[in-house]
Amino acid sequence: MEVTIRIKRQNPEMPGKEKPYWQEFVLKDVEPTDRLLEMLHRIKWEQDGTLTLRRSCAHGVCGSDAMRINGVNHLACKVLMKDLGPKVTVEPILGLPVIKDLVVDMEPFFAHYRSIMPFFVNDTPLPEDGRERRQSQADREVFDDTTKCILCACCTTSCPSFWANGKYVGPAAIVQAHRFIFDTRDQAWEDRINILAEPNGVWRCRTVYNCTPACPREIQVTRAIGEVKLAIRRRKREGIVNTKDVVIAAPGG
Repeated sequence: MEVTIRIKRQNPEMPGKEKPYWQEFVLKDVEPTDRLLEMLHRIKWEQDGTLTLRRSCAHGVCGSDAMRINGVNHLACKVLMKDLGPKVTVEPILGLPVIKDLVVDMEPFFAHYRSIMPFFVNDTPLPEDGRERRQSQADREVFDDTTKCILCACCTTSCPSFWANGKYVGPAAIVQAHRFIFDTRDQAWEDRINILAEPNGVWRCRTVYNCTPACPREIQVTRAIGEVKLAIRRRKREGIVNTKDVVIAAPGG
């Protein structure tokens, strides 16, 4: 294959390149099973060493190389060239400040992540045997899907509500909150619900459904957001004291 890759570039620190511009690169001898990340490496190593991108494991686990590919958020290390065709457009994910080329400032994203208390809270003594706090398989299945998040920001930066208002916590933060809210061993679910009930919390979601197809881990993001909304509504309407009472079926159940 011969492939033309059109990359949206920007260098805010270099005079004349502060504004975004497009640059095309032609690559020959591209195999259909090559991944886009490999092609970006070829461009950087063979044609233009100034091209800047972020990547780490290159195996779809770290989430570092999230970018907008042919208008859709993906991880560059997971996308095969045969699925992209001979002409490919690549640009940074939307809604976050561009540092250079395909690298964006992730700090606003991680600030939202930290705001929902993404850590286990349980101050009760450990069981007498000194081992872990056990949980049934059924209880685990309720939030198992949202444990898969790798914080790549694909879902959040595909969300029009986040583009319009960067103060919105975004789908990824809600997914992370869901993981703890519905964990029967955690004791801070109400604190997280209070955070997400704020104006820039879960109610900013307009159910556009961009987030679920953007997720490289195939998390049912929209479902998770809906379950958090339900927990907030039922707490207010019925005074529930345990989120286990809100969702009783695992995804697909």
